[in-house]
Amino acid sequence: MTQNLFLLPGDGIGTEIMAEVEKLIAHLNANGKTDFATDKGLVGGCAYDAHGKAISEEDMEKALLADAVIFGAVGGPKWDNVPYDVRPEAGLLRLRKDLQLFANLRPAICYPALADASALKRELVEGLDILIVRELTGGVYFGEPKEITELGNGQKRAVDTQVYESYEIDRICRVAFDLARTRGKLVHSADKKNVMKSGVLWDEIARQVGKDYADIKFEHILADNAAMQLVRNPKQFDVIVTDNLFGDILSDVAAMLTGSLGMLPSASLGAADPETGKRKAMYEPVHGSAPDIAGKGIANPIAMVASFAMALRYSFNMVELADEVEAAIAGVLNDGLRSADIMQDGCREAGTEEMGAAIIAKLDF
Repeated sequence: MTQNLFLLPGDGIGTEIMAEVEKLIAHLNANGKTDFATDKGLVGGCAYDAHGKAISEEDMEKALLADAVIFGAVGGPKWDNVPYDVRPEAGLLRLRKDLQLFANLRPAICYPALADASALKRELVEGLDILIVRELTGGVYFGEPKEITELGNGQKRAVDTQVYESYEIDRICRVAFDLARTRGKLVHSADKKNVMKSGVLWDEIARQVGKDYADIKFEHILADNAAMQLVRNPKQFDVIVTDNLFGDILSDVAAMLTGSLGMLPSASLGAADPETGKRKAMYEPVHGSAPDIAGKGIANPIAMVASFAMALRYSFNMVELADEVEAAIAGVLNDGLRSADIMQDGCREAGTEEMGAAIIAKLDF
């Protein structure tokens, strides 16, 4: 059965790295491994230029109907001064909200060939495999009131509201525990219950959920300590579940343990449909649009390709094919091919297209 992918390359290097995924999709289709139909839309700054908003209603409808959305990157200095509600990032936030993508999966994997590229010692990161499960549609990024108020006498007050309901915490924790069953069977829940009421509720619900998973070890950790421990001894972690704000911060810390943001994918998932079991989903690299290198053909496509591999795994249950794509990435790195951001002594530098072609060439079909 044909499955529909909606591609949103976005801005900056988004178009360049998405082109490598398109080539991979064409290769898989041509070899009978998949039957994907693709459509492409605009999001971010390019959508603002075309439509005056960060994503058009037509493209939003296509995203809602797709089996999976593959997203590149948005933003750049060109759009620094556009109105706040139509800034490039508003397109990403709307996709997450309208698709109800509450679970953000951020793996931090250190490929053996890149262990020396990390800022940490090899023994701390070699073999690292962490999964951060971030709540994505609640918390301080979406809570109301969210405002800046004029107080007079040249003073202003800014308010952002951190708010969570029990069901939001329950469902994200269950995603984390379910995933831990396929991994190391360890979940750390990170919050700030020592100073935040939302943290008190978060911990209460996380512990209740943990009682339904007797086979999973549960640990509580304060979010600031989690940041410290990720640098001190990252391999103590398996799955970390946390809220929107702390997840944003901790996942970026974990990403840099691996040597480069250009290496790491992510998945954002909605709730399973009660009839079909399918989830709305969007897959994207964790890096930004990198406008400083856009158009130069040197961007690292690995995070984008690995994000597509996550789509194979989580949206289409093509686990073996996802494994093959991920093994192809590792094989190219083992061969000593490097994009500029991960260049090491004794390796050969390759541009975006060469890296993409090398990954496809590693596939044994």
